[in-house]
Amino acid sequence: MNSPLLAWRDPIYILAGISGVLGLCVLLLQPLLASAALPHVTVRTGRRLHRWLGAALTIFVVLHVAALWITSPPDVVDALLLRSPTPFSLWGVIAMWALLGTAVLALARRRFRFSLRQWQMAHSAFVVVIVAGSILHALLIDGTMESASKALLCILVLVTTAFGLRRTFRSR
Repeated sequence: MNSPLLAWRDPIYILAGISGVLGLCVLLLQPLLASAALPHVTVRTGRRLHRWLGAALTIFVVLHVAALWITSPPDVVDALLLRSPTPFSLWGVIAMWALLGTAVLALARRRFRFSLRQWQMAHSAFVVVIVAGSILHALLIDGTMESASKALLCILVLVTTAFGLRRTFRSR
């Protein structure tokens, strides 16, 4: 909140940035919850929290994009149409579409009768795209987060995701 890059920004723009930061923080917790790696959290509770935080993550990303839309619709249109000159936009949009794909997959799981293995493979493929795209998006932006803390958070997200994916597929 003390970034000099935010000093002249409107509150809605700051809300967009904070929503992005909160989304990245949720990405840190997701693999730990899904793989039952947190102490004193049962598998059932962890997976329930994973679903709720997945919904929260989706809301944070929608809020992030909507708030940016309010501040600069042409930039958001360029990003969504993949014609933005800034690479961070491309990675953010790729991660966003993968996240929305995961949300649709989660909502449609029972309807399409995915086996557990099919679900894990599809969800994990989306996760890799979401995490890679989100990390690249965050690292390429100068704004809401300070560089060292942002890099540390991105490294932790990458490590916990790799840990969660390894733990998920090792148990099979």
